[in-house]
Amino acid sequence: MRWDAQRLDFAEPDALPGLPTVRGLLRSVEVPEFPGLTFHEVRAKSALNAVPKGSAMPFGHTINTFRGCSHACVYCVAGDTAVLMADGSQRAIADLRVGDRIIGTEKRGSYRFYVETEVLAHWSTVKPAYRVRLADGTALVASGDHRFLTGRGWRHVTGSVDGRPYLGVGEELSGLGASLATAPRSSRAGDRREPVAVLERRPLLVGTLVRGDPELTVTAVDDLAAEMPMFDITTSTGDFIANGVVSHNCFARGTHEWLELDTGKDFDQQIVVKTNVVEVLRRELARPSWNHEHVALGTNTDPYQRAEGRYRLMPGVIDALARSGTPFSILTKGTLARRDLPLLAAASRDVPIGMGVSMAIWDDDLHTALEPGAPTPRARLDLVRAITDAGLPCGVFLAPVLPGLTDGRAHLAAAIGAIAEAGATGVTVLPLHLRPGAREWFTSWLAREHPGLVGRYRQLYGRGAYVPAEYRRWLAGRVGPLLAEHGLDRHSGGTARGLGGSDTGLPGDESVGFPAGSLPVRLSGPSEPPPEAAEQLSLC
Repeated sequence: MRWDAQRLDFAEPDALPGLPTVRGLLRSVEVPEFPGLTFHEVRAKSALNAVPKGSAMPFGHTINTFRGCSHACVYCVAGDTAVLMADGSQRAIADLRVGDRIIGTEKRGSYRFYVETEVLAHWSTVKPAYRVRLADGTALVASGDHRFLTGRGWRHVTGSVDGRPYLGVGEELSGLGASLATAPRSSRAGDRREPVAVLERRPLLVGTLVRGDPELTVTAVDDLAAEMPMFDITTSTGDFIANGVVSHNCFARGTHEWLELDTGKDFDQQIVVKTNVVEVLRRELARPSWNHEHVALGTNTDPYQRAEGRYRLMPGVIDALARSGTPFSILTKGTLARRDLPLLAAASRDVPIGMGVSMAIWDDDLHTALEPGAPTPRARLDLVRAITDAGLPCGVFLAPVLPGLTDGRAHLAAAIGAIAEAGATGVTVLPLHLRPGAREWFTSWLAREHPGLVGRYRQLYGRGAYVPAEYRRWLAGRVGPLLAEHGLDRHSGGTARGLGGSDTGLPGDESVGFPAGSLPVRLSGPSEPPPEAAEQLSLC
């Protein structure tokens, strides 16, 4: 047996099987106390992630001590698919690496423009393959769940899942098509480029309008009746240019965490650990340019997931933020946070902090079926109680509420009553949100476990990822009195829209109220009502 790969100074020259793009990899380990998990230890170059300008989120930066990696991602294309690089060349998607600069698009108002973007994640899997043929001769091999941009919005390759939009013959895609045929191709091995002409108009591409093209009309979608190796990427814009057409990348991680439907198999088996995150964070916080704005943890990956029990990164993160005078907030469903409550209580004397706990399902049987890898609802209630007993504020996200399953008055009354009894300082209630990717997983589960509700969900989610306004108003009417009964209806991120004229804490979709306690406030001074945000917060 070779032990070189276990050395901290070992650098594997070839791609790591199954996880070929982890930069700064030190080693990959499996340990007996975490059966089925592989930890990929890396040296990160940065710790603070800037929130995009214009975002309505009430924080400017985030920190992710871990990153998950899914081998079950369904948004994939064949490995030889050409991706347009920022320098005008093209590179096979299989050869891309995290950090590569490529071309994506950005929506501004009603229009979409080409911009530079960065590869944030990259992985492979095996999926049933389909070939999409276009009028200009372009052929794209992708999984049935992959999406391409059309004049009518994003369309999946196939419509095998009930209710989702999919490509049809005659559909016109958006992009550049065969005009990219002259772009130089490069490979990862020395970036050798084939002797083809440079895409001379690339410098003029960034900032230009994304358009459809009759030459990009779909002429056929063929089932290849075979499974093939597929690759996908996550980019900072959410898309990329694949064989000349605008292609959606994978957000499966974010959607699963938002729904709290992670089975522990997709994103918990391959964990990338930023072993030096504390060291890097201290360096970044010491820069003269750092303005000490609110930093949020837990908006993408849970800082108190199981891996934290082994690596103990959070004590150093908390200390670094507190010593630098930086206010911060933590959103978690991990009961491991109790370990650091003394540190957090001490930090709250130096800087404003906020604590949030997400609680998706109150029913034990549903919890076992939908989130078996997460702490039980009662364990999370105990965490809320421990946080408030430590003298810290704690807001609770009761989300997602599942229509027909957890939206009954008795269920909501029991949950909100227990949350109030645990001492929560605020509650925000949100209904289920079904983005593509999570939608397929959930509808499959629903059809198997609760077939009688399939028609109801088809009615509620037939037009998109969000429940209609009628359901939101109905839920607000049900939740409002329950919040009022427990004194959680004013300045708590728990007031329901339509009751008393307040919009805070709408149990809806496009606007999320942050419950009191979940955002940094100085305990020694008067607290302000929690702000609202126009974007969803990922509950992980």
